[in-house]
Amino acid sequence: MNTKVNLAGVELKNPVMEASGTFGSGAEYGEFVDLNKLGAVVTKGVANVPWPGNPTPRIAETASGMLNAIGLQNPGIDLFAKRDIPFLKQYDTKIIVNVCGKSTEDYLEVVERLGDEPVDMLEINISCPNVKEGGIAFGQDPKAVEAITKAVKAKAKQPVIMKLSPNVTDITEMAKAAEAGGADVLSLINTLTGMKIDIYKQDFALANKTGGLSGPAIKPVAVRMVYQVANAVKIPIIGMGGIQTAEDAMEFILAGATAVAVGTANFNNPYATEQVISGIEDYMRRMKVDDIRTLIGKVK
Repeated sequence: MNTKVNLAGVELKNPVMEASGTFGSGAEYGEFVDLNKLGAVVTKGVANVPWPGNPTPRIAETASGMLNAIGLQNPGIDLFAKRDIPFLKQYDTKIIVNVCGKSTEDYLEVVERLGDEPVDMLEINISCPNVKEGGIAFGQDPKAVEAITKAVKAKAKQPVIMKLSPNVTDITEMAKAAEAGGADVLSLINTLTGMKIDIYKQDFALANKTGGLSGPAIKPVAVRMVYQVANAVKIPIIGMGGIQTAEDAMEFILAGATAVAVGTANFNNPYATEQVISGIEDYMRRMKVDDIRTLIGKVK
């Protein structure tokens, strides 16, 4: 049985990773999950300088999911390179570093620093607000998507994954813009913007007012967007959004994703990634499939 998949020349032993921001940089889950079993580990977002994140409260439960407005709190590239990369290099898994920034220059500073580090791929989070463009996220304007992708590709030494925001009218327009800019892989979806109000305090549940909705509630939207993008571009896709089980993961693969990422499920089930990996193998046995690649985009 072959569970290996290929993302822009990087071979993963299986198609399962975790979604950025739900797993720290791997060490936090080391006592629950054998990182050697994962196809890749995706780190929390890393910026050129440490970010303190948003004020609290910044997490709220919702029906079938959660809202978060963490604000991409992170230690910055210097501490990340010194502490987290050496930790991950102990394991037989691919390392994907998620990169965030407030301007094109911020992203490029991190991308250039990572050029000399032993990491396998870069995932560029373009859901960040572009401070020079009045705060609109890079990922919400196709011209900005193409421009940031081109700029990153010009500096990156590793294959580049562009992580798309679902908070747009037409996800395929953004996917095509990233492809035109030279993206090697796309990952989608990031969180949907949502809000919760505490009716007893008569105030917002999050200090930031709005937050990113994730978890099972967003899965049907995510599957639809992955399907649309898979039929609009020619580059591989990492699908994510509400994956809790192998059955969920298989929906994304059949819709056109080459690999999948488990996110919010890690918070209430730290064993979720390993269970999805073994569940995909069980599914392949049951369906008498000997190569996972034959299932990618099978549903047209």
